[in-house]
Amino acid sequence: MHILPTISTLFIVISAILVGFGWYHIVKGHRQTHQRLMVVGAIFALAFFLIYVSRTLFEGNTAFGGPDSLKLPYHIFLFFHITLATVGGALGLVTLWLAYRQKFLKHKRIGRWAAVIWLLTAPTGVVVYVLLYVMYPGGQTKPVIDAIFGL
Repeated sequence: MHILPTISTLFIVISAILVGFGWYHIVKGHRQTHQRLMVVGAIFALAFFLIYVSRTLFEGNTAFGGPDSLKLPYHIFLFFHITLATVGGALGLVTLWLAYRQKFLKHKRIGRWAAVIWLLTAPTGVVVYVLLYVMYPGGQTKPVIDAIFGL
């Protein structure tokens, strides 16, 4: 079992679940519950990010180990996931900052997009995890750029 990828994937799933419940609670008018859920969701997202970056720095990233016929579709999907994660993470930071500054109209407008993107990022991350560590034996661990571009 690949413990760090498993833990980081679990953290991103927990983060998305908390964001979903946080969104539900703000719709219901429960501001304090919303705030708590979103902050804890952000903490889990940060924990994911720290594990991911640490693992990338110290071990590298795992290349796709599945059949050659799936390498191109996998890499297209991976680019989609990375784009979602990057945009979702950036919007999440902006949304948290706006809430901290009590600019709630902007927070609400951007937060909707951030939440939707984050709720798409988590499942795509799980799919990447399943493809890399469950369905197929993990490929060679190599620097992140090589793994992303299939080199």
